[in-house]
Amino acid sequence: MNKINTGADPNLGLRTSDYYFDLPQELIAQDPLEHRAEAKLLVMNKESGRIEHKIFKDIIDYLRPGDCLVLNDTKVIPARLLGTKKDTGAAIELLLLKRRENDIWETLVRPGKKLRPGAEVTFGDGILTGKILDVVEEGNRLVQFQYEGIFEEVLDKLGEMPLPPYITHKLQDKNMYQTVYAKYEGSAAAPTAGLHFTNELLSDIQKKGVDIAYVTLHVGLGTFRPVKVDNVLEHHMHTEWYQVNEEAAAKINKAKESGGRVICVGTTSCRTIESAALEDGRIEACADNTSIFIYPGYKFKLTDCLITNFHLPESTLVMLVSALAGRENVLNAYEEAIKNRYRFFSFGDACFFTDDEI
Repeated sequence: MNKINTGADPNLGLRTSDYYFDLPQELIAQDPLEHRAEAKLLVMNKESGRIEHKIFKDIIDYLRPGDCLVLNDTKVIPARLLGTKKDTGAAIELLLLKRRENDIWETLVRPGKKLRPGAEVTFGDGILTGKILDVVEEGNRLVQFQYEGIFEEVLDKLGEMPLPPYITHKLQDKNMYQTVYAKYEGSAAAPTAGLHFTNELLSDIQKKGVDIAYVTLHVGLGTFRPVKVDNVLEHHMHTEWYQVNEEAAAKINKAKESGGRVICVGTTSCRTIESAALEDGRIEACADNTSIFIYPGYKFKLTDCLITNFHLPESTLVMLVSALAGRENVLNAYEEAIKNRYRFFSFGDACFFTDDEI
């Protein structure tokens, strides 16, 4: 499914530069917090732009009985492999992007020039070997792997978590780049807004009468790809696989029908349900690929509020948040966050764009 935004107003910010902000390097979080729910939380009314400063665990105070919280239960695989080229011993870095079939994966390789079709790479003293089959779009390589045993177990032994390029510190505990509810393996990056939740907080949220719906979208590295065109409309969005099951669809529909709100945790949950939404404002169980691109002018079908981290300047994620809360509001929120020394990006603090009175 290749949905695009068709409701753009030409007077809206449709230049990539409209989403630029100056971010001090020292505010890019390099390490996760030991206590997930102790991150800062900036709360903004998406209509008025009014702001409150809280701690993430305070999110429960803004949730109402009858609301539905939508979480992405994808699980990050240790997709970064460090190996050597078989014939020369040259160091090679390989990143698993997408399983094409059985042991054939689409990958990102560095340095790419050294890996033409037919080249072989070994990992972990030969525990795993990969043969380059083809060069596909954007220079990615199709690699066929050979190993003994179960691929996931080999990968768990040899692979590292594929942290975003702006994180330079080594991750001490793999689980800190995984949500506590991660279930289905397939992501090359974490749905990071969900990193702030603990099992205890989720339990308390349910006790308050809030439904929790789990959807799955396997996050690709396209999330971190910069927008290289100045006209937003010319940007080519990456494709990701998603699934909405019967239980999640029922909970989301129930919230909409009873006057509750659908609150997405992260841009991936938002993209999932907006991709799966029907024209009548309902949602049915489905599985598909999506390349939905949400930017100002988009009319949301299901999403009422959004919990999300602070994103890169000029990124598609800032554009998505701006579609929900308004570009000026979002840039004001980011300015306020910088002034108050919030931590940015994957391991950073969170914001909640809501309709609550502030």
